[in-house]
Amino acid sequence: MDARLKHLNALNTFVTSARLASYSMAAEELFVSQAAVSQQIRLLEQSLGVKLFIRSGRNMLLTQQGQELYHACSQGFKYIIDGLNKVKQDGIAGELTITSTQAFCSLWLMPRLYKFSLLHPDINIRILASNTLEDMAKKHIDVAIRFGLDKSRLQAEHLTIEQCGTIKAFPVCSPKLISSNNITTPKDLLNCQLIYLANQGKVTWQRWFEEAGVTGYEQHKMKTEVSSTDMALSAVLGGYGVTLAATELFSTYFASKQVVIPFNIQHPVQWYRFLLYDQHSSKLARINIFIDWLKNEIMNNPDKTN
Repeated sequence: MDARLKHLNALNTFVTSARLASYSMAAEELFVSQAAVSQQIRLLEQSLGVKLFIRSGRNMLLTQQGQELYHACSQGFKYIIDGLNKVKQDGIAGELTITSTQAFCSLWLMPRLYKFSLLHPDINIRILASNTLEDMAKKHIDVAIRFGLDKSRLQAEHLTIEQCGTIKAFPVCSPKLISSNNITTPKDLLNCQLIYLANQGKVTWQRWFEEAGVTGYEQHKMKTEVSSTDMALSAVLGGYGVTLAATELFSTYFASKQVVIPFNIQHPVQWYRFLLYDQHSSKLARINIFIDWLKNEIMNNPDKTN
């Protein structure tokens, strides 16, 4: 056996540091001190006789030799983990951590989660709501539910990405706002507070007004920025203004007639729902149960907003 395999712990430290481009972040993930990480990397470099990292500001960047070693080691550790998972797969019972946006968690997932618990009481769900893309390995996340125009920004090493349905958006407001502002044409919305997301991407009010054939949006001043759709819908329910929202997020309020779609003009941009998970996870049986339930819930309970 190659004597260099005695450095397996150092190689694991190296892979973690390379993935995070930071000794301090690697130390946090590995539950050791930053000094311990530095020492492991130094010993590995001395053993191999090459420099693996160079410092650039606060980041640790890989040298050419470091890049080659990282690619080989990350693949090697993946094969080891896959083998361990095949030897011992977790049972159905246990914990499962799910992450998605704050709005999807609070407006869609949580109101339906009781159905899953009735079917699978032995699976304990942990919800991590976040509007940013989390490091699934670092946060011990099993399934991520994310949204976008394509999956390019979601690409992550070793993760399976499944597309799960398309998302459509409409303007939505309270019935009270319709009557109090005498809204009869799309242009009348320019007399209202327009609520929009801070990171709205391409699902913008300007694109919707263009689709509706309305000009003059550039001069509109009554705007309110929020960080998530659940905040926007909370304002809408209070009669504050109008927002653009995915139908799946306001369908419950629509069914109870707390909100209305003032004009049946869909936003021209459609985006997609994606499911991210590790196909080689030891929790795969548990993950598949949740994903099957999620797909079934989405497919068999379409939004009744038209």
